[in-house]
Amino acid sequence: MGQLETDQLEALSAQELHDRAVRYAVHHGDFAFLWELLKVIPAAEASTGNEDETANDLSRVSALLSDAMASGEGELGDALRPFYIEYLSRHPDA
Repeated sequence: MGQLETDQLEALSAQELHDRAVRYAVHHGDFAFLWELLKVIPAAEASTGNEDETANDLSRVSALLSDAMASGEGELGDALRPFYIEYLSRHPDA
């Protein structure tokens, strides 16, 4: 993906990036991306100052799955923007 397309992704909200990336990954069965998302959520939550949620997520897979579905919202979505942009830049048809 070229610079113009990356700039277009940068202009999207965290929620839009999340929705595009997760929708594409689910539609294409990209479980590696979804698993990677689950793994980066605790670090993203820690970066937002939510250490209590990080500890809970590390011990509860169900919390991670719930977080993955809502990980485009608020501070967490903003913390995950680079992750979504990198993924979407590799999948220009997303």
